Amino acid sequence: MSARTTQLRLARRPQGFPDEHTWEVTETEVPSPAQGQFVVAVDHISLEPAMRGWIRDVRSYWPPVGIGEVMRAHATGTVTESRHSGYAVGDAVSGHFGVAEHALSDGNGVVRIDTGLAGPPTWLGALGLPGMTAWFGLFDVGRIQHGETVVVSGAAGAVGSVVGQLAKARGCRVVGIAGGPKKCAWLKEIGFDEAIDYKAHDPLKQLQEAVPEGIDVFFDNVGGGILDAGLANLRRGARVVICGAVANYNAEKPEGPRRLMSLIVCRASMTGFLVLDYEDRYPEAIEGISEMIHSGRLQARETVVSGGVQAFPEALLGLFRGINTGKLVLEV
Repeated sequence: MSARTTQLRLARRPQGFPDEHTWEVTETEVPSPAQGQFVVAVDHISLEPAMRGWIRDVRSYWPPVGIGEVMRAHATGTVTESRHSGYAVGDAVSGHFGVAEHALSDGNGVVRIDTGLAGPPTWLGALGLPGMTAWFGLFDVGRIQHGETVVVSGAAGAVGSVVGQLAKARGCRVVGIAGGPKKCAWLKEIGFDEAIDYKAHDPLKQLQEAVPEGIDVFFDNVGGGILDAGLANLRRGARVVICGAVANYNAEKPEGPRRLMSLIVCRASMTGFLVLDYEDRYPEAIEGISEMIHSGRLQARETVVSGGVQAFPEALLGLFRGINTGKLVLEV
């Protein structure tokens, strides 16, 4: 009998938060590779806010996940069978393998990972796309300079926590915005100068007190009212880096920024970016971040949840509820 494998497919497009009707768990045979292909046994799956956008039927940087298709996801795993000259059985790899126990790949977008350097969850976090996003968003888009004031929203998440530590390493004053006292306490532990709990008090008032001279770089992962609070506190020549807008991903009526005049008053810029545009430079960021991890200047943290493919729906909801500190990863 052929070996079987489990996959999670998109059953219907949700309104608001995804629910039990959004997904379908299916079982099929483990695929066999054709010439130029290989099979990966997936061990960890990345949970990320962008997934909510991927299941919308709207124009974006990638086509939406189709109804009946395996849910798109970045994951790590081990090559178990190969007819590809570039990948051998036993290779540890990462790529967009989907929410599945096994994946068939032709090598497009797949990279080998060194699990001796760091475990698979870290290759989905600080050494994966979140770390790449932090590195290029901060240095190339934000263009930070020594001594500047940097504010990061979603600061206790996978991207934000790396952004803050990179900025501190460049000699910046860093303020993080996060939800809850535990997350704010962790931000102080990893070197943030100030941590604002947006759930406890008005974030606008707290930000005004934390950055009386204004913000040079605002790295935004949240959008909505948090983005407005940042726009209200810019310095002349500030750079606003738009990485994400998690506050709006599940909203039926997304809240847009209302303080755009601040960009004119402060002669500031607001720029969106995609880390995919920097793919040819990932090795540069991996080298820099891995050196910081091993020198103790950067803490890579992952929240790993178990349960396999079947646990993905609840894990994704947990991401939007903020259950994670650092990167949220599902163990298969």
